[in-house]
Amino acid sequence: MQPVLAAWLALSLLAGTGAQDMCGDPPSRSVPAPQLSPEERFSPHMPESLRCDACHAIAFQIEEQLRRAEGKVGRKALSESDYVEVLERSCSQGWESYGVQELDGEKRLAGPGLPSQEPMTVMVMGGPWPGRLSKMCHSYVGEQGEAQIYGVYRRGPAALRELLCHGAKGPCAGGKAGGPSLPKALQNEL
Repeated sequence: MQPVLAAWLALSLLAGTGAQDMCGDPPSRSVPAPQLSPEERFSPHMPESLRCDACHAIAFQIEEQLRRAEGKVGRKALSESDYVEVLERSCSQGWESYGVQELDGEKRLAGPGLPSQEPMTVMVMGGPWPGRLSKMCHSYVGEQGEAQIYGVYRRGPAALRELLCHGAKGPCAGGKAGGPSLPKALQNEL
């Protein structure tokens, strides 16, 4: 009798039936995809409301790529040609692991290096997000210069995020998600 009961229980769990059906279905929860504005869907530029998150994602990816490169060469510092190559590779990567989620009515960029969002959300990936992140990354490198970015990275954790995202002209300046201004390279594109 026990093997039959165990088999029934296993099959019930696999089929999704069992105690839930006997006692009533638990309440279901619908999770809608973020509703994107025309700017969020079609503009070649990162929407202002997501620029701070984008900056943190870019800083994270640059930090990760530089850390890996330093680990491979076993030296304390990379040569100029090495860090220039790493920064180019950082900005030219696919960025496919990033997307937009909506949490409590607010759209946020989500992906590696960004704060975890609620697990029961839908993330819109691909589309314009990878290109926008790449464009912003190249803009930051062009504005700051490879040598300055690498030098700031070498100062320690959070220094690069401070330079790119929280400085006077950074998209996270003043605690405002969008920030007051863009790097010159992005201003010229608008």
